[in-house]
Amino acid sequence: MSEINHTTRQGTNLRFFMTSNAKHKGKLLYEWLLELAHDKRLAGGSVYRAIAGFGRHGVLHEETFFELAGDQPVKVEFILTDGEADALLESVIEAGVELVYERSQVEYGMLTKAS
Repeated sequence: MSEINHTTRQGTNLRFFMTSNAKHKGKLLYEWLLELAHDKRLAGGSVYRAIAGFGRHGVLHEETFFELAGDQPVKVEFILTDGEADALLESVIEAGVELVYERSQVEYGMLTKAS
């Protein structure tokens, strides 16, 4: 059996919440966020679409059989160093994007096979 190396770090979990059809400068907002992070050479990010949810305006958004490309809740999530999170959040603010975000301190790690 191979040995597994386990390393951990302290960092930030940065999550942005929007609807699936939200746009910024003509581009889907979640795509814009991923491209922004990629341009900043961040390690990665993921987009998750919810089945249903409601936000600060109290409007229920849910996926139904007849509305497959509707206005579902979306979360874009990154696990970053604190400095990377600061820089990404500042870029979003400077771009004038309106959305909800959540930032929390996390411990994250990598499991890799020993060489």
